[in-house]
Amino acid sequence: MNAMDPRPLYTRAAGQLASLIGTVRPEGLAGATPCAEYDVRTLLSHIVGGTRRIAVIGSGGDGLAVRPFADGVPDDGWSAAYDEAAAEVGRAWADDARLEALVRVPWGEAPGRVALAGYVMEAVTHTWDLSEALGRPLGLDPELAEFALAIAARVLPDEGRDDPELPFGPVESAPEGAGAYERLAAWTGRRPLPEVRRAGVSPARA
Repeated sequence: MNAMDPRPLYTRAAGQLASLIGTVRPEGLAGATPCAEYDVRTLLSHIVGGTRRIAVIGSGGDGLAVRPFADGVPDDGWSAAYDEAAAEVGRAWADDARLEALVRVPWGEAPGRVALAGYVMEAVTHTWDLSEALGRPLGLDPELAEFALAIAARVLPDEGRDDPELPFGPVESAPEGAGAYERLAAWTGRRPLPEVRRAGVSPARA
């Protein structure tokens, strides 16, 4: 990882996520996602907020001061909000020196290239979350998931997942023959949504 430049992979991941966000319709924003505490609107808010955070980190600012949720985005404005945030990331990380600089991210201090690789993992994982919520409307790039899974295996050990402060649940079992996205989801403690809860259909609440 020390010689890796994650920027091209981040650009690919952001492009894929932008295409998926473009399929979201306002009437689906209340739909369930594999993140039990998030509906589609909250997931999009977290995606945009997290993207703004890594842009601030890349520009040398204090990313931890950036709230990882975006407020005030209109229901029909998520694509534009994400596109703007992703473009900020590209500008913020354009200088090669940012890959070597130590930066502060939620999981500690790391070289920029390691931090940005972690955000590739986050973007790809949330791409799966959103894809599941929307009924899998687009084909997804398996190479991105393989990369994200390799990063997840390094930074998210399967031990200690019972800590309630961690945003990842215990590792789930992936079915035999599962693809890269399914294996990534399982490693990060996610389960596919039942069919009835996909495509923006809000589940009944107890």
